[in-house]
Amino acid sequence: MNRHRICPWVLPAAIAALSLQSASAQQQPTTTPNFKLQTSNSQQTTSHEPRATAAQAATSASGIELAALDRAANACADFYQFTCGGWAASHPLPADRPRYGRFDELQERNNQILREIIERAAAKSADPDARKIGDYYASCMDEAAIDSKGVTPLKEDFDRIAAAARPSDLAPIVAALHLKGARMFFGFGSTPDLKNSSSVIAGLAQGGLGLPDRDYYLKEDANSLKLRDQYVQHVARMLVLAGDTEARAIAGAQGVMRIETALAKSALDLVSRRQPAKVYHKMTVAELAAITPVFDWPAYFRGVNVPPIDSLNVSEPEFMKSVNEVMTASPLDDLKAYMRWHVLELNAELLPKEFRDENFAFTQALTGAKEQRPRWKRCVDSTNGDLGEIVGKTYVAETFGAEGKERTLRMVQAIERALNRDIQQITWMSDETKKQAAVKLKAVANKIGYPDKWRDYSALRIVRGDAVGNSVRANAFELQRQLAKIGKPVDKTEWLMTPPTVNAYYNPQENNINFPAGILQPPFFNKAADDAVNFGAAGAVVGHELTHGFDDQGRQFDAAGNLRDWWTPADGKAFEERATCVANQYGGYSPLEGVKLNGRLTLGENVADNGGLRLGWMALMDAVAGKPLASSDGFTPEQRFFIGWGQMWCENKSDQFARMLANVDPHSPGRFRVNGVVSNFPEFQKAFGCQAGAPMVNDPACRVW
Repeated sequence: MNRHRICPWVLPAAIAALSLQSASAQQQPTTTPNFKLQTSNSQQTTSHEPRATAAQAATSASGIELAALDRAANACADFYQFTCGGWAASHPLPADRPRYGRFDELQERNNQILREIIERAAAKSADPDARKIGDYYASCMDEAAIDSKGVTPLKEDFDRIAAAARPSDLAPIVAALHLKGARMFFGFGSTPDLKNSSSVIAGLAQGGLGLPDRDYYLKEDANSLKLRDQYVQHVARMLVLAGDTEARAIAGAQGVMRIETALAKSALDLVSRRQPAKVYHKMTVAELAAITPVFDWPAYFRGVNVPPIDSLNVSEPEFMKSVNEVMTASPLDDLKAYMRWHVLELNAELLPKEFRDENFAFTQALTGAKEQRPRWKRCVDSTNGDLGEIVGKTYVAETFGAEGKERTLRMVQAIERALNRDIQQITWMSDETKKQAAVKLKAVANKIGYPDKWRDYSALRIVRGDAVGNSVRANAFELQRQLAKIGKPVDKTEWLMTPPTVNAYYNPQENNINFPAGILQPPFFNKAADDAVNFGAAGAVVGHELTHGFDDQGRQFDAAGNLRDWWTPADGKAFEERATCVANQYGGYSPLEGVKLNGRLTLGENVADNGGLRLGWMALMDAVAGKPLASSDGFTPEQRFFIGWGQMWCENKSDQFARMLANVDPHSPGRFRVNGVVSNFPEFQKAFGCQAGAPMVNDPACRVW
């Protein structure tokens, strides 16, 4: 549905989010565009607390969820099991989900609110913006109308592809399909210049793969071989449904696999893409044309209506050379089958039932989900993705309000004070670098709850009954909005997540932290909980995002958001030594038998988890100085702090999804986010009386911040 082309370099690396929220395995990790706030006179303005759940009703006076605990577990042996064992037992994996955790639990509550908002708009609304979300959602829900149209909505795209007579004809066709949201060959968009962060430039990035990551095409283990075979069969079945003969569909699917494998071989791996210098290659358009002579760039740029450009960031030049080789060497029939497939992949959820069923069948193979999510949930997600600032306006008015923003800001300021003190106290950094770090910290901007202005959607045409058309027009609207930024100053007020999103992120190119309203609710923040629990949960979340400014990626950007080495060589070496300890620690964890975490892929998030909880602890100690908290619910305040941390990460997931995430997710699984951090904390070991040699006592302990 909404697969926008987003900032090319931002896609794998720059935006450091708290959690990868991707229930669909076919969606590569992305950030979701944007949203803002101002309540109009016609808007509902009544604030209310989030809907209570059974788990919340059982919450103790201190804020701990007592029912989530497994008191039979030994906290010093497996703290995750101690804090989450009860929750995991009482929240079995839903049939329609490959993973269900605290983020998903809260998002489900948010989705119920969003459904009410959108269905009110779908029933009747005189407001033009509200009518847009109502018509979009109603069109998505009207499966009978979708089924009756068959593949007719894709005829224009298929005819355009069929008309290509030679590879040099492809550029305007790719442009037209990129505008509609299709993921083929490469991604194109706008991005802040890594070395001039105040300016927006054009950017190209690797893309065009139907499987979640390049390694899915290259690994030779039994699971990878089986999945590739299933993928080819899936592509062939989709092509048959679209009208190909079986023989043509099989040949086309094999061609798709050949093309995507060739692209995967030249693609950078996820760990390499976490290194900003490896994805910054500023070129003139003439230099780009020299490495891709078969592709008509002027025709492409005209097709996507990009402003005049003379240079752009080509994040992976070797990949673009491979695109040229693929277009030159591949049979034209293979190229056409590849393009038809990606049109089908883009629109599968808005095509007749047989397409939706086949699409889900392959999702099952990837993720282990047993049932398709209810249609209304998928349509709420799509509406929020394509029209999020309209949806978010009402959501914020009904759930968050100015009080929530102010309360969160006070906690952010407390965590910032703790980080400033931490920087000054660490012994491995020189005074020279500490000064630069303090300057960067002081420059961090805080964006809480919602943006300050609303996007104008008046140019986007939404037609009730035209589900495919609404989706592709929304994609084109978003891409052209992004491309219109080229050559202009960066708008640092813009958000990359919608207000209802249960997540948070740090943006190193803008040096700001962002906390959507959606996450500022229990179990992450609970105004009824005591400081010990809230600083272990919400405080650690805030600290996590701030620490991203100083993790393995964030530390490479200065206070203005420019890619610049502001560290002394000795301090850089000292950082790397400490980061390597973290990478090795988490690289030893195994979510499934025979599967290890990639300690380098997850390094930034693990550093942020460890640093974030440290900052939450320091801020709590400041808050209770001179007025210590009493024990409550049988736990000391120190114990409640760590339980607050642990209970954020409770989850269940299928084996298939766990295996996939180990390949592509920069976040560690919940169990290791909990245990990996507390095992590095002497304060935890003291609070729970853990002895040397216990599993929750890491020796030597890893610490960066």
